[in-house]
Amino acid sequence: MMNDDFSNIERTNRAMASAGLEMQYEQEAPVMQQQDMMAQQMAATIECPHCGTVNEAEAIFCASCGKPLQMMKCPHCGAEIDPDADYCEVCHHYIRTEICSFCGSHLAGSEAYCPECGSPRGGIVCPVCHTLNSFAFCKQCGNALTEEAKLMVKELQQNPEYRELQDLVAEYSQLDDMVPYNSERDIVREKMNTQLRERVLKLLAEDRGVQNPEIPVKKSMRLTKQELNEKKGEKIKELSSVLDKFAVPQQPSPIKARNFAMACKPVGVRLAWVCNFKHAMHSSPCGCAKPQLGGKWVVLGKNSSVEIKDDNK
Repeated sequence: MMNDDFSNIERTNRAMASAGLEMQYEQEAPVMQQQDMMAQQMAATIECPHCGTVNEAEAIFCASCGKPLQMMKCPHCGAEIDPDADYCEVCHHYIRTEICSFCGSHLAGSEAYCPECGSPRGGIVCPVCHTLNSFAFCKQCGNALTEEAKLMVKELQQNPEYRELQDLVAEYSQLDDMVPYNSERDIVREKMNTQLRERVLKLLAEDRGVQNPEIPVKKSMRLTKQELNEKKGEKIKELSSVLDKFAVPQQPSPIKARNFAMACKPVGVRLAWVCNFKHAMHSSPCGCAKPQLGGKWVVLGKNSSVEIKDDNK
């Protein structure tokens, strides 16, 4: 009889335990389902590594800050690059095989020459400095290499502000080539040379019968180091003011942005391209991965020791 009682109690306990588990499952099921749904939603989104905003999984750029959500690999060296970059700043290769690097036209992928501008996909050798280039302007000397590039330069030369820029460059270049007085002895020596010149010219005039000849004064162009640096500083300010007018605004096409910037580059002074992408200093926009974000030229001068990002190619 006692065994039957124990059996009944055990069956009762098992039934109660089973009922308790079922009740617990019924209570926890909605929570588990909600967690599963949240996990699925998270799997279908991507968090921006820059600002933390949650974006849709297929998004390439963050809807909040606009920065790329995922990086791509350079097909040449494997370095990480932004998905909208067309140039690898690590190995210095153009990477967009579906877009002509010279004019920005779309390519099918197998043409040897661009059907729009006729440029060879293997690059153009500059006839001036013999550098192989992937873009419409020589990255070494700035020479226009395509017909479109030459036309851009020709049109800019008709721009009064561009002509003003070239005049300022010529004036600055003249100052940059000037040798200043190195000491007081240089000043005294030049003064003595001036007096000797005047005396010789006066004697020659008197030999020709000219009495009391007027000798034209030859003004010395040489300056002290301080005077020269002050004049160069003033000229750099003038140059920078005009160069700002030719700053490249943000635009969709990196090719168009790069070509316009190179067309605006004045010849005769050492410049650097400061990009809006990383605010880095390049020798030209040909070394920038995203020139479409804009940038501008800044004056360095031939004796500047400022380090340029892509000088050591």
